[in-house]
Amino acid sequence: MIVKELKPLFSYLSKYKRGIAAGSIWLIFTNCFILLLPWVLKYAIDGLKGGINGRALGFYAFLILAVTLVAGVFRFLMRRGLIGISRKIEYDLRNDFYRHLQLLSPSYFNRTPTGDLMSRATNDLDAVRMVLGPGLLNLFNTIIIFITAVSLMIYIDLRLSLYSLIPLPFLSLIINRMGKELHMRFERVQAHYSRLSAQVQENFAGIRVVKAYGQESDQIERFRRSNLEFVSKNMSLVKIWGFFLPLMLLFSGMGMLVVLWLGGKAVIANRITLGEFVAFNGYLIMLVWPMTALGWVLNLFQRGATSMGRISQILQQKPDISDSSHPISVASLRGEIELKNVIFSYEENSEPVLKGISLKIPPGSTLAIVGPTGSGKSTLVNLIPRLYDPTGGSLLIDGMDIRRIPLKVLRKHIGYVPQEGFLFSDTIKENIAVGKSSTQEEEVIAAASASHILDDIKHFPRKFLTQTGERGMTLSGGQKQRIGLARALIANPRILILDDPFSQVDTNTEETIWKSIRERTVGSTKILVTHRISSVRDADRIIVLSEGKIVEEGTHEELLARKGTYTELYRKQLIRQELEEL
Repeated sequence: MIVKELKPLFSYLSKYKRGIAAGSIWLIFTNCFILLLPWVLKYAIDGLKGGINGRALGFYAFLILAVTLVAGVFRFLMRRGLIGISRKIEYDLRNDFYRHLQLLSPSYFNRTPTGDLMSRATNDLDAVRMVLGPGLLNLFNTIIIFITAVSLMIYIDLRLSLYSLIPLPFLSLIINRMGKELHMRFERVQAHYSRLSAQVQENFAGIRVVKAYGQESDQIERFRRSNLEFVSKNMSLVKIWGFFLPLMLLFSGMGMLVVLWLGGKAVIANRITLGEFVAFNGYLIMLVWPMTALGWVLNLFQRGATSMGRISQILQQKPDISDSSHPISVASLRGEIELKNVIFSYEENSEPVLKGISLKIPPGSTLAIVGPTGSGKSTLVNLIPRLYDPTGGSLLIDGMDIRRIPLKVLRKHIGYVPQEGFLFSDTIKENIAVGKSSTQEEEVIAAASASHILDDIKHFPRKFLTQTGERGMTLSGGQKQRIGLARALIANPRILILDDPFSQVDTNTEETIWKSIRERTVGSTKILVTHRISSVRDADRIIVLSEGKIVEEGTHEELLARKGTYTELYRKQLIRQELEEL
């Protein structure tokens, strides 16, 4: 079980095999010098019995000091090497984990709590590092000490050695039995920690809603119950672990009791010398910590195996959206978009959100999409940058199947302003510059001007260096939307997708911004999703969606003449505007 879960780490370990080999050599040297100490004591004590002089005694004292110092130097080199490598592997694994998350499709994040991912990226990775550092170090140390110390004990007295090692078979049985229980209980602890992290993350993200509805007490109580359950699961783990360590010490004490009794008799019978008895006890004491540490190491490996299994679950996830195995070699796009009988469902065997959508958008033209809430407008535009792939039918750009266009090329030519704009916890400048890999200050200013956020920015004390706060909490909804627009405009995309980008600005501001966008993006294909008919009057083509189907299409005048769904939407909006003006 442990080896299977930790197997993915072998490739990381092989990258540092030279460093591991060097650290292992320092570990062997460290233990060799430490194992010399009881032997030096043996000669010193036997010498005292034989009547050595003060000079010889001083030599033994100096030898003990020298051996200790050299062992200390080797121990430093060993720890710096092996523990340092564990940190490097942690760095590599964390980078790979984050890189893989970036490759996963939006649908994965829709069904996976953010707190769960954060728990795996921090708590689980730390548990894996403990295996690679202290875990492996103490495992190697235990093996080396056990083999060499037992060999020297056998050399001193075989029978005494066999008696002192009687508890070992029972110890192995206990380790095997308790190891499985530790693994199972730690798995429960980590799973609940993920849920706890998800709950906290969700609460912080919605803190304004919590406060607005006076839900602080309810949220505190909800967290208290979840936290209490987490403590309960940890205590369940601690009970096993707490029982394990005293048991290890008990077996070690039994071995020492046997040695004291039988070894003392052997000295009295002159079968071994007093110096050999002291050396034997020294080696037995050296076995106490490794044997006790074996339980701690087992705990580390069980935790690490559980955590690596949880990390591997993420790393084994395949993105729903990826580059084709036979991509088309293309460097630029004109912006022609064609959908042929496109069907889309978010979940397998569920009701399609889009049902047989067919339309063609010429390059450089403007398409407006209107329709009631839940009609599939946002879903439709999400297919163009391949945030999702159609369940059925085909989507072509410049006559090419969108699946065969490299994702980097496709998204480089698309500017996308989602319905729910997101700002990073950074400066306004950096939030706008996200839309382009390398930007000049003049480009940022021009994009801000086009989205009509420049005047607002000039009134901020730090201008473009103003911090937006987490998710842009220091800005108004309209300001966040306009910064999102600037982010899309700065890249001068061939295809510009605007998903209800003016919902939090007034009608006059909307018309001004839309006019500015059209002037800046002449020649680009523009797709505008909106609830406001006033924004779509000048569109080259308008489609009306209802229940995932195109029910009407044409120009503003053509659709009004039909007196259908579009006319009804337009009439309701005119009434709403008149009421707002009263």
